[in-house]
Formats: sequence, C-alpha cells, structure tokens
Amino acid sequence: MSPVLADVLQVSALMAALALVHRPFGDCMAAVYSSKKHLRTERLIYRAIGANPDAEQRWPAYLRGVLAFSAVSVLFLYLLQRVQSVLPLSLGFKPISPDQAFNTAASFVSNTNWQSYSGEAAMGHLVQTGGLAVQNFVSAAVGMAVAIALVRGFARSRTGELGNFWRDLVRGVVRILLPLSVVAAVVLVAAGAVQNFASPQEVSTLTGATQHLPGGAVASQEAIKDLGTNGGGFFNANSAHPFENPNALTNLFEIFLLLAIPFSLPRTFGRLVGSVKQGYAILAAMGAIWLAGVVAVTVLEFAHPGAASQAAGAAMEGKETRFGEGPSALFAVSTTMTSTGSVNSFHSSFSGLSGGVLLLGMMLGEVAPGGVGSGLYGMLIMAVIAVFIAGLMVGRTPEYLGKKISSKEIKLAACYILITPTLVLGFTALAMALPTPPHSMLNSGPHGFSEVLYAYTSGANNNGSAFAGLNADTQWFNTTIGLAMLLGRFLPMVFVLALAGALAEQKPIPATAGTLQTHKPLFTGLLVGAVLIVAGLTFFPALALGPLAEGLS
Repeated sequence: MSPVLADVLQVSALMAALALVHRPFGDCMAAVYSSKKHLRTERLIYRAIGANPDAEQRWPAYLRGVLAFSAVSVLFLYLLQRVQSVLPLSLGFKPISPDQAFNTAASFVSNTNWQSYSGEAAMGHLVQTGGLAVQNFVSAAVGMAVAIALVRGFARSRTGELGNFWRDLVRGVVRILLPLSVVAAVVLVAAGAVQNFASPQEVSTLTGATQHLPGGAVASQEAIKDLGTNGGGFFNANSAHPFENPNALTNLFEIFLLLAIPFSLPRTFGRLVGSVKQGYAILAAMGAIWLAGVVAVTVLEFAHPGAASQAAGAAMEGKETRFGEGPSALFAVSTTMTSTGSVNSFHSSFSGLSGGVLLLGMMLGEVAPGGVGSGLYGMLIMAVIAVFIAGLMVGRTPEYLGKKISSKEIKLAACYILITPTLVLGFTALAMALPTPPHSMLNSGPHGFSEVLYAYTSGANNNGSAFAGLNADTQWFNTTIGLAMLLGRFLPMVFVLALAGALAEQKPIPATAGTLQTHKPLFTGLLVGAVLIVAGLTFFPALALGPLAEGLS
C-alpha cells in the first residue's frame, strides 16, 4: 500500500470515528449541563467547598468563580513544585526554581501545558499526578463551563443568569472527563503504555552502557492530556516517547481523543439552543479549516525539495519515523488547531511553509475545532463577527440566534479577538528587541524568528507545543510566557462571560424574511472567511518575516 493511500485511509477512519461519536457524545454533554439532579459524589464536593449548586449566577459572579478557583490553583501548584523535595514519591528531585515553578503553574492552570523542563528528569510522581494531572482535569472543565455559559446566553432571554460555575465545573470533571479518561487509560495500558509508580530502572544497552528508564502513571496522564486538550507530556519527548505512544494504533487513538470533545461540543450547542442545524453549521466551519490544514501540511511535507527528502519520500527529519510522514502531519495539525500542544514530532523540523500552517492554526484562535470549551466559545465569537459583517453588507441590524448584535455585543467580541494578537506580537517584539532573549535561539534568520513567534503564539493561545530550537528555560521566557498564558486564558473569558450576560438579558427577536439563515452553507462559508481574514490581516506581517520568508527562500 502506498504511503499516500495509507494516509488517506487513516484520515478517513479518524473522521468516521469522530462522526460516530458526535451525536451521542454531544447529546450526552447537553444532558449533563442541563440536568436538574445532582449525583451523591457531586453533593459531597459541593458541601466540601461550600458551594450552593442550585444558586443561579449572573456573569460577574460566574467570572469571580472562574478567577478565584484558577488563582488558588496557580498558588497550590506553585507551592507543590517548590516543596517537591520533601514530598513522598519525589524520586530525589530538587525543588523547581521559582521562575520555572511559576511558568509551570500558569501553564497547567491555563490549560496550556507549556513545558520548559523535562518531566522525567524534574518532576516526582506526586507532583505529576497530584498536581499536573489534577490541573489537566479541572482546567479543561473550566473551559467547558465558560463555553456552556456563553451558550446559555444565546439560549436564555430576559435574564442575566448563566448557570452556576461550581456546578458546571464539578459536572464537567465527574460526569465527562473522569469516566472517559478511565476508559481511555485502560485502552492505552492494553496497547502498551506504561502505568506504575516505580522508581527508574537501570538496564544495559547493546553497547554495554547503562540507561535509566523512568516509570510513572503515564497512561492515566496521557488520557486526560489528550482528552482535555492539555498536551503536557509525562516525558520530554511527549507522544514521540514509546511509553506514552507505543504504536500506530495508539497514535491514531490519541489524535481521536484530542478531537473528540471539541468536535462534539457543536452538537451540545445545537441541542441547548434548540436547533441542531446551528450546531452543524459551526461544526462544518471547524471541520473545513481542520481538513484544509491537514491536506496542506501533508502535501507540503511530501513535496519538500532536497535530495534527502526525495530519497526518503518525504521530509522525515525530526518526524515520527515509526509511523511515517502522514501521521506526523495529522498529529501536528490536530494538536495546533485544538489547543492541545501534545506532539509526536519536532515542529521546528517541518518545512518553512508547513511550519507557517501550524502557526496559523494557533493564530486563528484555535477554533478548528479548538480546545475543550475554548474552541466552541471562540468560534461563537467569530460567528457574532460574521453576522455583524453580513449586516453591514446588507444594511440590516445583525442578529444571531434571535439575539440582536448591537454596539455593546460587537465591542465585547472585538476586545476578545484583539487580546491574543496584542500578547503575541507585543511579547515577540520585546523578545527580539532586547539583547538577552535572542541568545536562547538555536537558529538565526527567519527560522530563529519563527521559534520566538511560535513560543508566544503557543503560550498566548494556550496551546503549549514548542517549535524546538529555543531554550525557553530562562527567567525572561519563563516569566513572559507565563504571563502570556494567564492573560491569554483569562482575559478573553472576561469578555466571553460579559457577552453571555448581555445576550441573556435580551428578549428574543422573531425571525423574518430578511433574517440571515445562520444554519445554511452560505453562513458557514462566511464564518470560515471571517476566521481566515481576521487572523490573516493581523498576523500576516509576522508570518511573512518568519515561516513565509523561510519557505520561499
């Protein structure tokens, strides 16, 4: 079988699996967030944290819950790393330095999972499981809660109430993420992934040397890192490590995990607003951009010029040689478009133009399909922008799902889309202008600039993948990327929840003959165009200086 045919079959199998779970999984999540009943386990959690799950919250109270919980999480994870040496199961590792501990705490709480350290050489079992893995669950649940709050803003009328943050947070963990992660972890263990709390074992290599093989709760962390679009690897090599990703089957399974929830949430959206067709329109826009990215990167890597690439059949340097170029491209596009950050190859080794596509996937706001929760609310913000543009073209007051998009709503949406470019371009400019940060760059010229641009794009968009070739374990990068991750995560949530509150207070507007049909293919095309144009106009100059200059040279 030719590599191209194998790759086509693999992408087809993945799309079929996602289509198979889209309806039942989306309906299940809609039922979880709309149910009036509380499980016994959930009641115990509410009592422990002193929350009343039946109390409805307006958007300021909902936001305070998000920010308070996240602030406590950052502090807890920071302290856990700083006292690691005196904790059980520390494996003899030293405390993490203050700047790196801040960076890591900000990273995992913001659902970014950027890592400026090697997990197997820095973190003990307790920090990995009791700190990092716990944040993998709750940070993903926070993103889902905010998305559901925005959906309620569209679904409700004449009220500013958006639900209850603590109820949404607990249900996301207990009813969705935890049970699915258990099943996924069992599948990974059965397929060969490691799961233990053993100390590193010494083995003799074929050359007679001694090598230390670390163990750990790898499969359980692998499951939630992909399912919750987190991405932080137990090992430095992430999903290129055979203990995390043993074979071709687990490679495809992990890609499925990181796409499953984001591609099913549009169904949840459609069910909660009372029109599954609206969900299909959002899903179609997400799927079109994702598939275009997969095709573009795969073709560019197979067609890469050079004698070595042509002899190997593709640009294989830095790729996952166990599986081939196609699975590496599929994994790379899926992880950069889902805010996951999990990698099975070095993105720095992709060709200049392919690297540009991976960067663009994050710069679009990671909405195709985006992170757990964040992808849906990001695409809904773009839908508001799209109907506003359509209203300008026809001279009609824009409406979306029976809600009028007035100056207040469009200002909130505009603030949302301006935050990430400001962080990415501002921090990148500072890093390139100051004398010290460029010393961390392994490469000069356009590729070196792409390394820095990628780092801040990954941080501010809460992706977490790295371009490699950049030594980010410095006080400058640990601090500034940490700030970019926190601001890039929580500032947009402020405007999302404010928009949700404004929409929920409106009374519904009846549809007329002139109302834009937002469930039709025309709107889907308009939405895709709005996503591409907004990101293209914002980031094209920076892309031209980096990956485009490298790819065209």
